Amino acid sequence: MSDHFHRHYLSEQDGAAEARSALRSVGLRVTTPRISVLSLLLLQQRAMSHTEMQEDLPEIDRVTLYRSLDSLAEAGLAHKIIGDDRITRFRFGTAHSTQHVNGQQSHQHGHFQCLRCAKVFCLEQAPMIDLIEAQLRASLRPGFAAQSVEMTIKGWCDQCNESC
Repeated sequence: MSDHFHRHYLSEQDGAAEARSALRSVGLRVTTPRISVLSLLLLQQRAMSHTEMQEDLPEIDRVTLYRSLDSLAEAGLAHKIIGDDRITRFRFGTAHSTQHVNGQQSHQHGHFQCLRCAKVFCLEQAPMIDLIEAQLRASLRPGFAAQSVEMTIKGWCDQCNESC
């Protein structure tokens, strides 16, 4: 799988080719809807809601889009992010961006949520995030068992900040 920096510069054709390769690498059937959905996620630099993806992929019906997203998430090619607005967003992410906790995948890295446009961006894994997570887990009272730690920075994204 190409690195994060490279994905920012993929063409639609390259995105589709990389999506096919990623689907094969995790043993998922390569279907047109899955290629389209994964390619869209590869080309984005932020997490997208089902509604946003439906607007960008009108040829895919709502149910097929949900099923494609669920299969990509289960395979570790995408991850779900649930914002304060209770909207589930999806972002491209390899199985390496998750860790298994009690047999379930747990998405472990920070996010940035824009308070103006509500877009959610994944933050690259940094040693500081690992340190904060370890400190938070260590601060639990006896008998408590953390299943996951979610960290979100809230503010204005670069585009919303420029428009001020």
